[in-house]
Amino acid sequence: MAKRDYYEVLGVDKSASADEIKKAYRKKAIQYHPDRNPGDKEAEEKFKEAAEAYEVLSNPDKRARYDQFGHAGVDGGAGAGGFGGFGGQGMSMDDIFSMFGDIFGGHGGFGGFGGGGSQPRQRKFRGSDLRVKVKLNLKDISTGVEKKFKLKKYVQCSHCHGTGAEGDGGVETCPTCHGTGSVTRTQQSIFGMMQTQTVCPQCGGEGKIIKNKCKECGGEGIVYGEEVVSVKIPAGVAEGMQVTINGKGNAGKHNGVPGDLLVLIEEEKHPELIRDESDLIYNLLLSVPTAALGGTVEIPTIDGKAKIKIEPGTQPGKVLRLRGKGLPNINSYGYSTGTGDLLVNVSVYIPEKLTKEERQALEKWQESESFKPNISLKEKIFKKFRSLFD
Repeated sequence: MAKRDYYEVLGVDKSASADEIKKAYRKKAIQYHPDRNPGDKEAEEKFKEAAEAYEVLSNPDKRARYDQFGHAGVDGGAGAGGFGGFGGQGMSMDDIFSMFGDIFGGHGGFGGFGGGGSQPRQRKFRGSDLRVKVKLNLKDISTGVEKKFKLKKYVQCSHCHGTGAEGDGGVETCPTCHGTGSVTRTQQSIFGMMQTQTVCPQCGGEGKIIKNKCKECGGEGIVYGEEVVSVKIPAGVAEGMQVTINGKGNAGKHNGVPGDLLVLIEEEKHPELIRDESDLIYNLLLSVPTAALGGTVEIPTIDGKAKIKIEPGTQPGKVLRLRGKGLPNINSYGYSTGTGDLLVNVSVYIPEKLTKEERQALEKWQESESFKPNISLKEKIFKKFRSLFD
């Protein structure tokens, strides 16, 4: 079944602020919480759906990708390496309850609603994202391209294999939380007794303490190094778009979750062609004889030069369309949906200086009916000019 729009799930507008999104999710979470709806599968699914929507819309980077590419922007459905997000795996109930500290002030359940709650979960450090820019020409954009980046970043420590501990016995269970990563407190509320879980102050939520720190990384589990990453950029991307490669950012401490690599697209300007979304525009300047007599002219395309036929009597402002000679049209989900056209906008060059013989020839033609504009053509040009200001 197709996913619903995340804004629709939370009942907010696309322009909603972070605070409005947070309040909307809190309302949905209370309404469909499993403790208030025991055994109700539909309520549980809506609870998960709301949590998934909030997980994306509460994160500025993920929200920007979702606004640009739709669900494919956050579930790995577009481009090589995906556009980031859930990776199509969905969310577990533990994932959902882990967000409650942000919404309800702790990670616990709703004790007053029936005492269910979630199981505590150890904290995982997440590495920071990396951002790089790549400049593409129209040829790269038309076909898609693979680019390699040599990244300076934090990588897993090879000496301790990311644990941060020296040797096998360098880690012990936290004596405060007994390995859960959180401590629980119970307090009276208007709903009854409510339990909340907060991060363990001794181990920082990891559930373990490093006794003997690794000599190479100082107990962090990561060191500064480099990695060569190959990125496949799909055809049809445009200036300002962002391609996300999951897990290729900085490594997380203590075998945590790596960040993402965010590739920002920059577009090189073509010396002759102008891009208009998936269409390309070329301004063709004809001589008066060619416009009047017709002929064949050469124009640039992405793949090189092409010859087009000019009909006799071609007027300035006429647009010739070469179908399929534009760029792939990438839709909001990151997939190509056809190719644009090359639009040739015709202009006619009027000589600024004339020889005596040329002037005499034009004066002779001036009285010819063939050189006088007809009424229908004048009206057509006037309508086209007026449409520019409507």
